[in-house]
Amino acid sequence: MFLSDSPLSDAAIDLLATARGRKFGTVLADPPWQFQNRTGKVAPEHKRLNRYGTMTLDEICKLPVADIADDPSHLYLWVPNALLPDGLKVMDAWGYRYISNIVWHKIRKDGGSDGRGVGFYFRNVTEILLFGVRGKNARTLDPGRSQVNIIQSRKREHSRKPDEQYKIIEDCSWGPRLEMFSRGKRRGWTVWGNQADENYKPTWDTYSFNSAAEIAAE
Repeated sequence: MFLSDSPLSDAAIDLLATARGRKFGTVLADPPWQFQNRTGKVAPEHKRLNRYGTMTLDEICKLPVADIADDPSHLYLWVPNALLPDGLKVMDAWGYRYISNIVWHKIRKDGGSDGRGVGFYFRNVTEILLFGVRGKNARTLDPGRSQVNIIQSRKREHSRKPDEQYKIIEDCSWGPRLEMFSRGKRRGWTVWGNQADENYKPTWDTYSFNSAAEIAAE
């Protein structure tokens, strides 16, 4: 049963259909955030956002994650630095409480910070993966006790997150596992989103150091 009294959106209906009544012990989500600058334009990457659809904060909050999340369970939620308060709102709306985070440090081939990021105040070379829990006895699995909360890797196509996240999540959090707004499929995971198919490939140029093998769907 959906927890809200409001009508279900198409996205909500599709998400519930993907879950097929299952409850997930781990949820990973990389929502297509929408944000604006002081002029009212989508920013700071408004020229890139026409490459894929975005969702408003309200639309993301209303996704019925609380209905398909187990108790206890873990949530890993990607959020841009500028939208950290919105990320915490989404986490709360989905029935989770914030515990910690994992920081993705985007590096160059030589290991230095990749300064091609965006930002009005600072040049962003990091993104945040918020970690939240639902229910009691929700501590991470044993490997989580020694897992550091940073990923250092190179960027791939626009907005795609590092594959290193999966090893961390699979070591630290139990199944069943759901990835929302997935790009491609991954063995052992249920995936959902308009790019969640095994034939996923980016529809725009990626960074030059990537080979076709590196950007192919898992």
